Amino acid sequence: MMKGFTFFAVALSAATTDAFATPPQSQPARAVSPSTRIYESTVPANLAEQAKEISDEPLMNPDNPNLPALKGDYDWDAEYAADDDWITENVPGKIVVNEVDLAAQVTELTKLEDKYRKIREDQEYEDARIIGFVPKAEMYNGRAAMFFLVVGLLTEYWSGISITGQIEEMARVGGFIGPDF
Repeated sequence: MMKGFTFFAVALSAATTDAFATPPQSQPARAVSPSTRIYESTVPANLAEQAKEISDEPLMNPDNPNLPALKGDYDWDAEYAADDDWITENVPGKIVVNEVDLAAQVTELTKLEDKYRKIREDQEYEDARIIGFVPKAEMYNGRAAMFFLVVGLLTEYWSGISITGQIEEMARVGGFIGPDF
């Protein structure tokens, strides 16, 4: 009960402070009590006008109006064309590769990509396996063995029957060993 009252008091005080006041509007002023101010929704007139100006249509690429504008698609050369330090021709460190070398690079990169794709697919396959000698199954098997070992030790402590005696009793109950007459 106290939490609800505290929350209501904080909300009421936040609603009546000047820190959250909206800018003055062109609407005529009217007398409002502090308790009704919580429930009123005041929207500035200029905000409604701004909402009308915002278009929902995506920006289009200026080079090809059929395509949307790409984020980060920026022409740095056009931006700094007037700058004397901005060079686009004979850039130091720029390597000019002929078509044969480029084709060789593409071939090698494709081989490298295929190699790492195969490694990733093998890893995903191993991670998805749940049956057989996989690490996840071995972990569950080890946990189950430790659980039942502890259960066997506690049963031996409370009943006085050794673990081998418990195994023999389970085999008799299961019908694997005949009754001892």
